[in-house]
Amino acid sequence: MDRGRKPKLALPWILDFYLILYNSLQAIGWIIVLSKISKRAIRDLSILVAYDEAGILICQLQLAAFLEVIHAAAGLVNSGFFMSLLQWAGRSHILFCIICQIEEIEKTSFVFMVFTAWSLSEVIRYPQYVLYMLGACPTWLTWIRYTAFIPLYPVGILGEVVSMYMALPYIQRSNLYGNLFELLPFGYYSFTTVLIAIYPFLWMPLYMHMFKRRHNKLTNSSMTRKKTAIKKS
Repeated sequence: MDRGRKPKLALPWILDFYLILYNSLQAIGWIIVLSKISKRAIRDLSILVAYDEAGILICQLQLAAFLEVIHAAAGLVNSGFFMSLLQWAGRSHILFCIICQIEEIEKTSFVFMVFTAWSLSEVIRYPQYVLYMLGACPTWLTWIRYTAFIPLYPVGILGEVVSMYMALPYIQRSNLYGNLFELLPFGYYSFTTVLIAIYPFLWMPLYMHMFKRRHNKLTNSSMTRKKTAIKKS
């Protein structure tokens, strides 16, 4: 057995049903998000109202996504707990602590960039997982899932970093979260400044991890196709 790979879990049918239901609902939610922000951008030629159109729904979906951290911790999926937590925490910080709290940031093109990158990623990822669980996932969808992140991830990260940078004057002026940081030797402004500086060092391991997963998934998919072709011949 290849000890570098975690064996696939033989889950009870109720857990399979739960994972299919959860991922299906997330897929529907992100399809609605993408539809809302795309329709408004095309209809009104405006990308400055992405938060107004879909912000509340995105917040709800992101809160629900903490279940994915629990899934990883409980071993229901093969995703690593730390990577899942880091991804969820990164998105949650920019969404709940920056975008939702600073109205001037809500109405910027970079929020549209972030929301578009997130929604495009998720309308691929969640349906692909559902079809995989059902044993009906086409090869081309697996390829898209493990390829689309290559441009979408950097675009989303760029939008997040610029949004944090643009928020700095508002954070400093309003002493945002001052009460929460009053017992610490630094404030939220300093925290965000340092976070911007180290962001590339935080997301690069995630990005490289996703390339590793891409190699493993697409290699396994190719081997499965070859075995199937041999059996049919």
